Amino acid sequence: MAARSRRRWLVLAIGVYAQAASCAFLYGLPSLVPALRADEHLSLAGAGLVVAGPTVGLLATLIAWGAAADRYGERLVMAVGLTLAAVLVAVAALAVPGLTGFVVVLGLAGAAAASVNAASGRMVMGWFARDERGVAMGIRQTAQPLGVGIAALTLPGLAAHAGFRTALLLPAALCLAAALLVLLLAADPPRPAGGAAARTGNPYRSATLWRLHGASALLVLPQFAIAALAMEYLVGQRHWAALTAGAFLAVAQVCGALGRIATGYWSDRVGSRLRPMRQLAVASAAVMLAFALGDAVAPWLAVLAIALGSVITVADNGLAFTATAELAGLSWSGRALGIQNTGQNVVSSLTPPLLGLVVGASTYSIGFLCAAAFPVFAIALTPVAAEYRARRASPAPVG
Repeated sequence: MAARSRRRWLVLAIGVYAQAASCAFLYGLPSLVPALRADEHLSLAGAGLVVAGPTVGLLATLIAWGAAADRYGERLVMAVGLTLAAVLVAVAALAVPGLTGFVVVLGLAGAAAASVNAASGRMVMGWFARDERGVAMGIRQTAQPLGVGIAALTLPGLAAHAGFRTALLLPAALCLAAALLVLLLAADPPRPAGGAAARTGNPYRSATLWRLHGASALLVLPQFAIAALAMEYLVGQRHWAALTAGAFLAVAQVCGALGRIATGYWSDRVGSRLRPMRQLAVASAAVMLAFALGDAVAPWLAVLAIALGSVITVADNGLAFTATAELAGLSWSGRALGIQNTGQNVVSSLTPPLLGLVVGASTYSIGFLCAAAFPVFAIALTPVAAEYRARRASPAPVG
């Protein structure tokens, strides 16, 4: 028991690093857009297609990788996926001259990197007891901003000195290092011999998980409404300096990462993931409404809403992932996390262009008033009562 107690933190650290390494590639490419356009002579739209390639691959394989983790274990899936991603990114950078082939290979690398999304969460869930999983998954959810931050700090400088393609070798090396760490130091969590935690029945025969996936997808929209439009609003509407706005939003992102951990601790203490998630949905709706009101009559309120929203709207992510794995059970948690991640990524991809169209055709107030409807729907959809019944019926932990 003592050995397991010590090892779970090592597994968590490796899971965070592996997720951050994959995110440095999957979501770090926008930091290379200026160098990409200069080196490849692309329009902004063309650069956008290159950046979208890994995300398309990610969406195509998330559920399949989750099913593989359910069947073959997290360690093998993560090691194979990260190795493939590293090789494919390196091949794209060094051996694929044409832009079309380049985007295709990056898409394949994104498909391989998707292995980490479901498997790392499943691994962390299995190593931690129910009353500390909220904190563990909150820490794990900081990996995405960490990976994007690594990319933003390193890739533009590398591209300026050695070119866009050479800069891609850094995320390739990060993924390869993560694969080696997973292979050498991580381990699949201990599996129970039987009982409710090892049940094999399909959890999707009831509406609970579908409602949870729907609610968490709806709650992604406020998060990406702020992420996509806050910079433009502060600079274009409130006439802030770009550096000031960037520093303000960077601090807000750090607070958001800390908020995910605090929310996980909260859920551990109250013994529920979905009651805090529903309360955060109420807060998200309030933030969207505050922004809409502030844009119309009180600019300071809109700025305050951006600051608060950068924390509140991301705080539910870890709760939704933890609840998904717990409600799905051991034998289905990988697939369930894959479905969860797919829905969230679809909404995150659609939010910036669609909300941008609404704001462009009207005002920020109208756009964020529309955005407030989504967390309101999530309040009703979050299956709090079903979580309570599931905990009463199955007190044993998932892993």
